[in-house]
Amino acid sequence: MFTGIIDAVGRVAAVKPAGQSAALTIDAGDLDMSDVAVGDSIACNGVCLTVTSLAPNGFTVDVSQETLRVTAGFDADNAINLEKSLRLSDRLSGHLVSGHVDGVGTVTAVKPVDGNREIVVRFPAELARYIARKGSIAINGVSMTVNVVTTDTLSVNLIPHTLAETNLKDLKQGDRVNLEIDLVARYVERMLGQST
Repeated sequence: MFTGIIDAVGRVAAVKPAGQSAALTIDAGDLDMSDVAVGDSIACNGVCLTVTSLAPNGFTVDVSQETLRVTAGFDADNAINLEKSLRLSDRLSGHLVSGHVDGVGTVTAVKPVDGNREIVVRFPAELARYIARKGSIAINGVSMTVNVVTTDTLSVNLIPHTLAETNLKDLKQGDRVNLEIDLVARYVERMLGQST
């Protein structure tokens, strides 16, 4: 589990194809690696991945064909948001994030607003039922509050701190982003779908 509060922005240093899967070498940037071990989970752009080996100032992960198919952002030299997994003693500053991406959205607009930045994202139709105004969503692993939602778009406001601490500052029209809906929405749907 994660919180959607990013620890550091890293970079995909290398992509080594393995059939239709891949092994990624991640430059961890300013991520504190002192307590990271092989087998730990690290969210990379919102995708929960398992550390397979450690390297100076970085780590490697294996990414399956399915993960590559349903996510975005793992090309060589891409900046990626990194978050170590949540410990039970940690403060939950964002919202509960599983690291299981529900869909890929497309940035349709980026607008400056009073020192902040509004990002508008078109989301896949199958996610519409889970996205609510003032609800939570993770965009590239970043915990965000939805300000406006239409039939196929949502908008979020990026404050200067979020712009400084995440790769969302680099988003431009046409970019693809990983989206994870709020965990509560998943379970509410499941419960409502059960017969009593």
